[in-house]
Amino acid sequence: MWGPSIVGYGRYHYRYKSGREGDFLATGFSPRKAALSIYIMPGYADFGDILSRLGKHKLGKSCLYVNKLADIDLDVLAELIRAGLEDLEKHWPVEPT
Repeated sequence: MWGPSIVGYGRYHYRYKSGREGDFLATGFSPRKAALSIYIMPGYADFGDILSRLGKHKLGKSCLYVNKLADIDLDVLAELIRAGLEDLEKHWPVEPT
């Protein structure tokens, strides 16, 4: 658990040139009141080709919002999560949790 409402898998430690650093989940989700928030994209790569096949969704900076899982293709979601984790690993080492 990351806080009271985010279920996460994996962890990575980031350190920016500015000196800011911290730890964050590699991927995860949170069942919010307005939509299901899925944390999968660290924002380094363009996943537009995968997202175009996903189904009904909205994007935030590092998360995907879906109203219900029936609105999206779960196989495409799995592909997107794998692609996000592979891209994240290019920038920061991911540790399983």
